[in-house]
Amino acid sequence: MPLRPLFGLARFGAFILVTLAACATRTQATKAEPAMTTDTTSAPTQIDHAVLGDLQFSKWRLPNGLEVILAPDPNAKAVAYTTWFRVGSRNEDEPAGETGLAHLFEHLMFTQTAGADGDFDRQMEAAGGSSNAMTDVDFTAYINVMPPTELLLAVKLESDRMQNLALRGEQIENERQVVIEERLATVEDSVDGRLDELVAAAAYKTHPYRWPVIGYMDHIKKVPQEAVQRFYRKHYAPNNAVVIVAGKFEQEAAMATIVAHYGGLQPTQIDPPAAVLEQAPVAAHRTTLAWPVPADKFAMAVGAPSLGHPDRPAFDVMDAIISMGPGARLHRALVVDGEIASSADCQVGPTRENGLYTFWVQMRKGHAAAQGEAAINKLIADLATTAVPQAELQRAKNRLEMDFWVGLSGSEGRAEQLGMYEIGSGSYKTLFSRAEQYERVTAADVQRVANTYLVSRPAVIAVATPGEEP
Repeated sequence: MPLRPLFGLARFGAFILVTLAACATRTQATKAEPAMTTDTTSAPTQIDHAVLGDLQFSKWRLPNGLEVILAPDPNAKAVAYTTWFRVGSRNEDEPAGETGLAHLFEHLMFTQTAGADGDFDRQMEAAGGSSNAMTDVDFTAYINVMPPTELLLAVKLESDRMQNLALRGEQIENERQVVIEERLATVEDSVDGRLDELVAAAAYKTHPYRWPVIGYMDHIKKVPQEAVQRFYRKHYAPNNAVVIVAGKFEQEAAMATIVAHYGGLQPTQIDPPAAVLEQAPVAAHRTTLAWPVPADKFAMAVGAPSLGHPDRPAFDVMDAIISMGPGARLHRALVVDGEIASSADCQVGPTRENGLYTFWVQMRKGHAAAQGEAAINKLIADLATTAVPQAELQRAKNRLEMDFWVGLSGSEGRAEQLGMYEIGSGSYKTLFSRAEQYERVTAADVQRVANTYLVSRPAVIAVATPGEEP
């Protein structure tokens, strides 16, 4: 499976089926103690409230635009404190040569803040916690998990780096070199990375998902420090962020602490994103490259609905039928029964706009990619023309529902899924209706989405064949 669309964090609920990759080691900074505002005019307003089983969820907004989602659980052993910025690779200026900035900040945010002398990671680890980050096309997220007694530390550190990064020239250049090495490892020297980049470039023409999250190498090397600083000032602001707290904490005290530390931060002018009309793939396309692989490996992408699209529940059920579990149709057709591939899987991202559904297949020696493509096309045709048997349909729903509840069982997973849905669908509450929506999907719904996204949309294919690396 490839690295797109996320870089940074190495786990997420399986029902969303995204692959995450750990970023390279961050450089160390010095110790920080952020200033706390005593502003008393920043009282939050409750926006909404939701209930899921025994769990209570509430959403709040500060006058400066910061949104906060609280998910207390008295039975939890830890607390997850996550910050989701509504800025991803889609917000970069690709024509100006500025790709990879969102991902660069995933690294820069762990460096020194102005006038402080602390190391974010070291302070979290000393308190018994951990920290990480991830970047996607639509967001950049910062994840902290710690003992309940250390919530104040996370609030202090996160509020400080939201607007007080030092961004000195040396810091930028150090992290630039880290990202260059990361791109070498995950794209230039990776068959998955190369295929993924080829697929996205061919699938989109004007869509802001067309360039890689990590950025193009020449852009990473050349983007000026002034552009880096400008990107931070524009996007890292309270009115462009959602803080999500899940786990064991006292709600009133947590909200008061957040208000005290974030209330004095200044909002910026955030322009609404431009409407995206392009539906990918825009045209059929095929690319082949030589690579030192034992046998053909290929990525085949068709269309997919966004995380919040009304078709997404039926699409997820169809995806479970195709690829989830050893008895799924794709694995059975290519690996078990057909014996033409050693691995076969699929990927659909938690995207805010309609995106791609990508098949990833490693062929066995003596079998060409064309055989795998033919098997996938037959699988798609069968889904589009023949109703899925009820027993198979129910198995797919059961697997999705199991993964759904497993993903919500821990503080960290709960915070991550709330964030994914808040950004990707427009509301964290979309998450709570998903299990019920899965159960309502019919065999006719599966046929419909198969026709709409897998048959009606053209396919983009990138193949790596055995040979010398270009």
